[in-house]
Amino acid sequence: MKNTIDRRHFLRSIGASAATAPFLTGLPGISSAAAPNAGKKRVVIFFSPNGTIPQEFWPEEKDGKMQFKRILKPLETWKDRVNVIHGLSNRIGGDGDRHMRGMSCLLTGTELFPGNIQGGSDTPAGWASGISIDQELKNFLQANQATQTRFGSLEFGIAVPDRADPWTRMSYAGPNQPVAPIDDPKKMMEKLYGKLEDKESLVGIVDGVSSELKQISAKLGSEDKELLEKHLQLVQELGQELDRQDDGELDHPMPDVDPNVELVNENTPRLSRIQIDLLVNSLANDMTRVATLQYMRSVGQARMNWLGVEEGHHGLSHEPDNNADAVEKLTKINEWFCGELAYLVRRLAETPEPGSDGSMLDNTVVVWLNELGKGNTHTLHNIPFVTIGGEKSTGFKTGRMLKLPKETPHNRLWLSIAHSMGHEIDTFGNETFCRDGALDLG
Repeated sequence: MKNTIDRRHFLRSIGASAATAPFLTGLPGISSAAAPNAGKKRVVIFFSPNGTIPQEFWPEEKDGKMQFKRILKPLETWKDRVNVIHGLSNRIGGDGDRHMRGMSCLLTGTELFPGNIQGGSDTPAGWASGISIDQELKNFLQANQATQTRFGSLEFGIAVPDRADPWTRMSYAGPNQPVAPIDDPKKMMEKLYGKLEDKESLVGIVDGVSSELKQISAKLGSEDKELLEKHLQLVQELGQELDRQDDGELDHPMPDVDPNVELVNENTPRLSRIQIDLLVNSLANDMTRVATLQYMRSVGQARMNWLGVEEGHHGLSHEPDNNADAVEKLTKINEWFCGELAYLVRRLAETPEPGSDGSMLDNTVVVWLNELGKGNTHTLHNIPFVTIGGEKSTGFKTGRMLKLPKETPHNRLWLSIAHSMGHEIDTFGNETFCRDGALDLG
């Protein structure tokens, strides 16, 4: 823990208290003083549910270049930094229906325990029997003095219902240890910046330490001063935005008429952007280098009225391919998810890498994934996987569609991501599906 001790000592030496630490520890001057020459590598996992529309998702190739169709069009600006991976399959078998295995085996790459949760027509099941890749990377980075961060990982949610089952959890700290995402930005702000003195106001987060931070700022270099000011400004703006909303607007209640249908709050688009801003800010300030962003849940019946879609998402995904209206609405839904992904990518691309050249996107690999390849067939084959960014840190060659052999185990992608983060493991999840090693993404 020498790195943590050195950082605390340095903070004390410039007069920083525990209350100001969340605003300071990621500044380049303080980070380099505590852990010189510590290169940053980050990973963000972005989940959206219920499969895709293959004919509107998979790019065509012309003259060796990808031609994005409707669903991926929001990423057009960053096409040369995108990899679309065709041919990956979740080959984990065992208990549980395909939505359950699709969700809870997605990041773990291992089977579900036997249990009593019944889904579809398959056997009942319990929680996943292994750790998820995000938590595996968290443990790896936290064990290294040069890469330790305040939280290790952060789990963000958007409109995740208040229930716990294999359809709602993709992150696992270990066997039988699901990790719940935080989908209330107020709770995430409190986690990031400590308990609030005034429970009714988030603005007090900055107000309570502004005097002390002003004194400390005089001792900082120009780059650290600028980053600190941007950090404080964003926290204040997000706090004010959330304070303007009624508490009830942050809930995602289940209606009385049908316990299988969720009514998604009309503020979901706004809350999505707030959560993304908090995520990027936490990465920029080195509070974590591993994050997940989970939209809703598998089998979720989100009603996305802001898109003009009144039907539940899961119900629509079961409609046959010849239902043109359902296909159009599902395409709109997936376009919206990709638009939120594009906002995340833009925020990373426009944020300079603290203490270095380039942007944060250069050193952050974002992985967009789904629990199914196609909703109405419940296939776990040819799941849509997209990676964006991370050229400097991962060594991945980007701007292409990779056509892998049919039913390539997705465990091999997690090996590639782990290796790109410096974690040279030989297997992840079910060893059977790691025999051919990591995918060659270089």
